[in-house]
Amino acid sequence: MAPNTHSSLTEEEYATYEWQMWVDDFGEAGQERLKASSVLVSRVGGLGSVVAYELAAAGVGKLVLAHAGNIKPSDLNRQILMPHAALGTLRVESAKRRLKELNPRIEIVAVNENVDADNSAGLIEQVDLIVDCAPMFDERFAMNREAVRQKKPLVECAMYELEASLTTIIPGQTPCLACLYPKVPPVWRREFPVFGAVSGTVGCMAAMEAIKVLAGFGNPLTGIMVTTNLREMTFSRRRIQRRTACDVCGNP
Repeated sequence: MAPNTHSSLTEEEYATYEWQMWVDDFGEAGQERLKASSVLVSRVGGLGSVVAYELAAAGVGKLVLAHAGNIKPSDLNRQILMPHAALGTLRVESAKRRLKELNPRIEIVAVNENVDADNSAGLIEQVDLIVDCAPMFDERFAMNREAVRQKKPLVECAMYELEASLTTIIPGQTPCLACLYPKVPPVWRREFPVFGAVSGTVGCMAAMEAIKVLAGFGNPLTGIMVTTNLREMTFSRRRIQRRTACDVCGNP
């Protein structure tokens, strides 16, 4: 593929992304859309570190990474942006450094905070799309509410043990997170069984969903939830519905 003289892509970017631009319905136009796009990744742990890595590798122009705290030994089995040598240092700074090594052209905003009701508006205002990789429902609900208010697409992914789920929320068109979970599930907790290979699998799928939405190709999981059980290596798709009584996206 020869560079288009009117393209926003540099020769280096052509060389880097050439193979993915061979995808027929993506092409150069899709790559230019990715370059102009920005994404908030909430938490750069097991899920979010893989999401951020794949989005940086694909050529998304800007990533906002929100995750409080320092790297612990228990992070190292799954958080691919957290090396052993960085134990005790800020997660977001390690993530930023590793992603810049992969793609020095990308803009990265590292925020040493978890998303909450107070900071969600300001974080989401900076981006075109959100990928929710947070384990706690108060954080997920804050992002969902603000995504609906600002009409920003949100890729929602979650995992537990060897199971995972994924859907894409388009405000005004699809169910939102509060449609699916009107209340916090009673057994949900911050720490849970996890293999890095499971979070990596769903993290790659979530990154691909974000790429499809940003670049405008393929068929995103709008109104559909994919669930997987990697213990059995099974995948299923089910249609999900908006709740008219939803206090976030339902009709007044």
